[in-house]
Amino acid sequence: MTVDEKRKLELKTMYQIIGIYCRDKHHTPKGELCEECQDVWHYAEHRIDVCPHMESKTFCSVCKTHCYGPTYREKIREVIKHMYLEWKDKKRG
Repeated sequence: MTVDEKRKLELKTMYQIIGIYCRDKHHTPKGELCEECQDVWHYAEHRIDVCPHMESKTFCSVCKTHCYGPTYREKIREVIKHMYLEWKDKKRG
């Protein structure tokens, strides 16, 4: 997979994750984001676009460079935690 393909996949995945979170937490229609989640998406999109470690990175959480500011880092953690808990519930159910 090329770096460009990896970046596109990460962007697509992040948008989907934020979308599911937004639907579940803010009750937005599928395919739409509320203003708060749109803000988080734009921030994440920019950070992914300029990631200097895309070629070799695995997960942002284990990266040596903390490119997300503290506020957005916490918001992304909340989104990821929601996805993990949803996945865990589906796996059990």
